[in-house]
Amino acid sequence: MRIALDAMGGDFAPQTTVEGAYLYQKETKNRNEVVLIGDEKLIEDQCAKIGDCKEHKISFVHAEEIIGMNESPTEALKSKKKSSISIGLELHKRGEVDAFVSAGNTGAQMAASLLSLGRISGVNRPAIGSFIPSEKGLVFLIDVGANSDCKPINLMQFGIMGGIFVDHIYNGTNPTIGLLNIGEEEKKGNELSQAAHHLMKKNLRGFKGNIEGRDILKGKVDIVVCDGFVGNIILKFAESVMGVLTKSFRRNIGSNLFTNLGALLVKPAFSELRRNYDYEEYGGVPLLGVNGISIICHGSSSAKAIKNAMSVAERMSVKNVNKHISETLKIRGENLS
Repeated sequence: MRIALDAMGGDFAPQTTVEGAYLYQKETKNRNEVVLIGDEKLIEDQCAKIGDCKEHKISFVHAEEIIGMNESPTEALKSKKKSSISIGLELHKRGEVDAFVSAGNTGAQMAASLLSLGRISGVNRPAIGSFIPSEKGLVFLIDVGANSDCKPINLMQFGIMGGIFVDHIYNGTNPTIGLLNIGEEEKKGNELSQAAHHLMKKNLRGFKGNIEGRDILKGKVDIVVCDGFVGNIILKFAESVMGVLTKSFRRNIGSNLFTNLGALLVKPAFSELRRNYDYEEYGGVPLLGVNGISIICHGSSSAKAIKNAMSVAERMSVKNVNKHISETLKIRGENLS
């Protein structure tokens, strides 16, 4: 397959993106072709510092414009039709590449993905998910920013798409699903929550009912469904947790011998905790529901994160995730209308 990578996307591009492409090719032994989209001169200069691009099946497509991280997505897409995001997704639309990966402007990537690729048949609204560590492993939170205002059917479909993604990409056999609410009882929450609970209980396999905020880190379910407004707040709060723990850990290590000895003893466990909270381990997540593979990465992604995001893109294609989503929604169409 051919994977297009936005070489200009992210806080540290093109250095980290080009390095990430090399890491991916090295790990996969050049199994696929990587197409770097962006300023060809800058990409070539970066490649020259690492190795021979052609030898590693890495090619270029020039894009003379870049959409900045703080630009308005809609305005940027209108005025910058030759941006790396627009060109990369257009290549995907024409079938010249099989997936697109970017750590650039998330809003622009979401909008361009919808415009270029459209939606999978039966999907009302695409959604973004993200992994959060818990006591029992990883929890997949969906939606985390694509849809601030939702209808019950949207939350229902988020659960379906999240379940298929976790099942096929991370071998989460028969994942359990919970609806984020202010209480466990069916009648808790606002009208949206109550209506969504009724729909999900009736139609969604693996649905375990409402869960509260405290249940996320307990790992009560494998997938947590919520609207993008709430999900984005939870995600950014979770991302800050590791920073607070690290600062607290360092602050409490003093010159006392016993304190330092204790710190040495817990260091391995603390390192494992940091790894579990590190988004680099998961790379990127797809915009689930679009008729293609559009992987969204963290803006500050390292080369390792880019490499892992490209692996997610490959698995999305190999496992035919979009086909499974389409078929599932078609089977359940009467209940979801």
